[in-house]
Amino acid sequence: MIERVVPTVWAGVLAVLLLGPALGPGFVLSYDMVWVPDLTLTRDVLGLGSGLPRAVPSDAVVAVLDEIVPGFLLQKLVLVGALVGAGAGAAELVRDRSLAARLAVVSLAVWSPYAAERLWMGHWPMLLAYAAVPWLVIAGRRRAAGERSPVWLLPVLIAGSLSASAGLVAGAVLLATGLRRGRRPILLVVAVVAVNAPWLVTGLTHSGQAAAASGFEVFALRGDALPAPLAALSLAGIWNTSVVPASRDGWLAWAALAFLVVLVVAGFRRWWRSDEQRVSILTLWAAGLTVAVAGWAAPEALDALAQDVPGLALLRDSSRLLPLCLPLLILTVAAGVDVVGERLRGSAPRWAAAIVVALAPVALLPDAAWGLAGGIGTADYPASWQQARMTLAEERAPGDVLVLPWSAYRAPEWNARRPVLDPLPRMLTRPSVTDGDLVVGGTTIPGEDRRATSAAEALAVPDPQARASALRRLGIGYVITDRTAGEAPRVAGKAVFDDGGLLLQRLPEERDAVTGHATHPATLVATIGAWAAYVLVWLVATTSTVLLLISMARRRTARVRG
Repeated sequence: MIERVVPTVWAGVLAVLLLGPALGPGFVLSYDMVWVPDLTLTRDVLGLGSGLPRAVPSDAVVAVLDEIVPGFLLQKLVLVGALVGAGAGAAELVRDRSLAARLAVVSLAVWSPYAAERLWMGHWPMLLAYAAVPWLVIAGRRRAAGERSPVWLLPVLIAGSLSASAGLVAGAVLLATGLRRGRRPILLVVAVVAVNAPWLVTGLTHSGQAAAASGFEVFALRGDALPAPLAALSLAGIWNTSVVPASRDGWLAWAALAFLVVLVVAGFRRWWRSDEQRVSILTLWAAGLTVAVAGWAAPEALDALAQDVPGLALLRDSSRLLPLCLPLLILTVAAGVDVVGERLRGSAPRWAAAIVVALAPVALLPDAAWGLAGGIGTADYPASWQQARMTLAEERAPGDVLVLPWSAYRAPEWNARRPVLDPLPRMLTRPSVTDGDLVVGGTTIPGEDRRATSAAEALAVPDPQARASALRRLGIGYVITDRTAGEAPRVAGKAVFDDGGLLLQRLPEERDAVTGHATHPATLVATIGAWAAYVLVWLVATTSTVLLLISMARRRTARVRG
């Protein structure tokens, strides 16, 4: 029993050591990781806005759950749960191996370049998908072997499918390991489709915008000290080099790759001979590596192809799919640790080797410790933001909100100048229009929101009154300006909140103004159907989890009485 608990405890220790100051009071705001005290379930959150639904269904899930658990606490639970879940899942996947092997794969999973880079980048849904991978392999194997699916399958699948890329990873892993001849595939396929239905349907309704997307070269996997393909072998490589730990730019990256390759090679033969699903696991690894490297190898060809293939732009940030490689690494490294251990004579050398393999990932990526050496931390929102939110909630005039300055990212002083996607739209109680353009290394990747493009044209009009009139014709009734974030064009309107730093204006009424973004009836029906399927899966998962907890409590009570 103790040996079963030790790997999970070790995963918890590593998670705390990695997150460090991010576990303190306040919110972790880093690049795409934007959490607010109370996210409102607006049209944008449900994927019915004018922009491409990139945060579906993750934002909707957070908007519901933060009514039960405070937002800052919910975020901590997600981050810790993702890291501990990844480590515990890795250990459970190789539960028949030695304790040394299980501790080694815990370190490999928790203290990986992928986890560090995606944490810093703020891709928390991908961290949850990464954590779900080993558990989904376990569930898939049980089902393929003719056993009953574990009760936790649906909750894990839901947690691992909170974004489009995450859903692709989680669905691919479960289907690759769980579909077997002679076993009815329908329930498994239905579950995968249902948990991904919100982003699938809302993505299809915005397919014209997605198809026009490009930028494979900008978002391609980047090597660090290693060439890009070799970096991918060790689950490293991300387009934003600002979130790559400094140690990855030196000899430690080569040492980490060598350490991984030695253990994989040592254990590959033993794993291959003993694993009935070796072809599926190897196929997942090959698929993850191929997709990750494709954007680096042929960005122009993929850009051209994306113009005609809707949805292909999902693979722009191709290294997101590297978790598909994780099962093979876990299984072969665990086997390799046992092979090496068997060649050592005496308990002392074996214990020494066990300590080395457990600590090596940490030693080879030392600056992942304590919040990525200060790369992430916590912050408190200014009080004026909550006051502006309350003021807007009390307003009765129609229309959405335009957010200024007209730029996507901020580096606010109250967040220690750490870059973050503008959190202000998520603080508001109405749908918002923001700048969707992304500037990377001097290259501008146009946003996919046509309404935002029209808003930018309206802001380019020289007269503040004319700007207000043009914005009202787009269904915008309010403009909120964060003066601390830089210069912004003036727009005529009545100030309903102004504390010097934050200005909220109500735009003048216009005879030909519209009240907001119009949704086509067919789109509305399809989206409601997708969310209905999603909610149904949630209800089934919640019910099964509650029944499991009740059953466990009864068994424990019976044992105590006995």
